[in-house]
Amino acid sequence: MTILSSLLGKKRKTVSIGFCGRVNAGKTTLANRIAMDLAGKKVGKVSSIPHETRETNKVEHIQLQFNGKNLDMTLVDLPGITTKIDYRKFMENHGLTKEESIQRAKEATRGVVEAIKMLDQIDIALVIVDSTKPPFDQIDLVIVGNLEAKGIPIIICANKIDLDEANPQLVEETFNSIHFVVPISALTGENIESLYKNIIIST
Repeated sequence: MTILSSLLGKKRKTVSIGFCGRVNAGKTTLANRIAMDLAGKKVGKVSSIPHETRETNKVEHIQLQFNGKNLDMTLVDLPGITTKIDYRKFMENHGLTKEESIQRAKEATRGVVEAIKMLDQIDIALVIVDSTKPPFDQIDLVIVGNLEAKGIPIIICANKIDLDEANPQLVEETFNSIHFVVPISALTGENIESLYKNIIIST
């Protein structure tokens, strides 16, 4: 029996799943992967330009069924969290005009504030960590610390394992003693069923 097998008649539980993490870690890509897998729809737009997600996006009634449980999930894709937003980087690195860059920076700043506030409204947090980078970034630690203080269950998603430079083992060594750590590729879907299993376990 697969993780997506039908369990008609089983009790349904409603949960809000938050996608949290630093900018460009793959939050929206993972939210889209889950929504497409389970409901054939997308949550938000993906871009290589930082802060593509500047507002919270939600998709409701995404059904996940496994091991006698039927979860009715609301996927909450939060803006990326960062400590600094420099509008000049959008101009230098991505070719945006000064006006476009300033506007994006303003919207991104509001998005960071919104993301932090929204942490109070989620039942389970998926903290997406870019496994191609050292997992000691202050942002990741602050996000996890805030979630721990709120008592919100956390699953660490060591993302981008499809890339040669990925080091999910280092992410596991950093967080595994406290939280579930699931190596995944949001882009290809590799090991996504292990993530579904851990979501079920966390409810």
